[in-house]
Amino acid sequence: MLPMMREGSIPPMDSVPQAAERRHLGVLTVPAAAVLLTFVLLMTWLHLTGSPVGDMAEPERALAVVVGRSLDLDDGIDRAPAWERRLYRWLVGRRADDLADALRWYAELEALSLEPTVDLHLAILEGEAGRRADVRRRLDEWTRRGEPFETFGRLVGRAYLALASDGADVKDLVAEVDAVLEPGWFHDRLVARLARADAPNPRADVLLARLRALTAVEVTILAAALVTLASWVGHRGERARSGAAPLPPPWRVHEGLGVLVRGGALGAILLVALSQGASAFLGGRAQPYQSVVVGAATTLAFLPLILMARRRLLRPSGLGLVRGFGLALTRANTGRLLGVALVLVAAGQLGDWTLGAMGRAFEITSHWTEWFDRDLVWGVRPVVIGTLVDTVVLTPVFEELVFRGLLFGTLRCRLGPAPAAVVSAGVFALAHGYGVLGFAAVFWSGVLWAWAYEQTGSLVPAVTAHAVDNLSASLSVILVLRV
Repeated sequence: MLPMMREGSIPPMDSVPQAAERRHLGVLTVPAAAVLLTFVLLMTWLHLTGSPVGDMAEPERALAVVVGRSLDLDDGIDRAPAWERRLYRWLVGRRADDLADALRWYAELEALSLEPTVDLHLAILEGEAGRRADVRRRLDEWTRRGEPFETFGRLVGRAYLALASDGADVKDLVAEVDAVLEPGWFHDRLVARLARADAPNPRADVLLARLRALTAVEVTILAAALVTLASWVGHRGERARSGAAPLPPPWRVHEGLGVLVRGGALGAILLVALSQGASAFLGGRAQPYQSVVVGAATTLAFLPLILMARRRLLRPSGLGLVRGFGLALTRANTGRLLGVALVLVAAGQLGDWTLGAMGRAFEITSHWTEWFDRDLVWGVRPVVIGTLVDTVVLTPVFEELVFRGLLFGTLRCRLGPAPAAVVSAGVFALAHGYGVLGFAAVFWSGVLWAWAYEQTGSLVPAVTAHAVDNLSASLSVILVLRV
């Protein structure tokens, strides 16, 4: 654990009046706990028993974009200089990694989907991976399924097994490919195999240029963070805490937990009501604005908890949300708080890169449904803007108030800074519902942001770093997948 998070590293703010003695929050806490526990168990059951692919609208179209663009990017990386290829191999992985992921994801989708092109895409991937026995077995099955599988078998057999195709020339076969596959990586690879020649991939150069731009921004952030850290070494004794929140906070553990339980229960009820309302009024999963509304509802479900905390935890000590969580920016603290945010972004990025490399070493990857966002990929401009506002503006503010300001602050009263940071980060990571790599990445961010709150007495660095992380993830999806 970070040594800066030892108990007592930041003295309590004696200038803030302590809350008057108050009784336990009362009878409603028990039924509220039952409601919240029921909601958590229901969400956990749905997450464990449901299929991430089955719950997604148009998974066939979505996976084709994810896999096609990933392999397009690999084509671009193959054209880069040797040193650059080595860099990207560590940052984003190798073509073999992407191909293995694609095969696994398409095998999963094939078991759920009746769309014939899923079978064709999987056969092309098997051919590209050199799995000739799997391709031959698939062709034998297709001979008993009629059209369009007979056409698929003729094309794939000629491309990957060098089987005869009833005298059809390459031009005729390419015309058949045009009829069964939309433009993209799968189409181009099959045509190239049929023609026995490399086909140009205009998407590859565009994606490589975007990857270079993203990498340049990330390297610049790392360099700026190192400069910031170096400047702190020369001013080690200076710590701008103007307008800092009181830590430990001016409420007792049972009071904070009571508010978290009651507010969480109200938020769960609000979330269910808003989600059901959106489904009733906006229609099915593929409606363009429904997921934006549901996403905003998920964020706004924190509002009852925040308002209850303001009334029951902060107001008795004469504090509001701004003063209670150190959200005020002044001439004395702005530079240092933004410098801390910069260091947080850089540390988070290094953590993501390291976790990704470790995951590839142990063959652990994130499922594509964890980071695919159809609104960012296919949404019209108002939908994209609404999604970005929710993801980059609302979510960081609300989540930091709850998980760092309230949960970490409450646990800190009993556990101390370091254990409270670990526990609150664990809850934060579990709430996102990701797999192993996603959990580890969110947990690392949660620990960093709690440390920043402890050191500065302000949620501004955590909110800023959270917003930048979400913006970076959203831009990555847009720049690589948006068509």
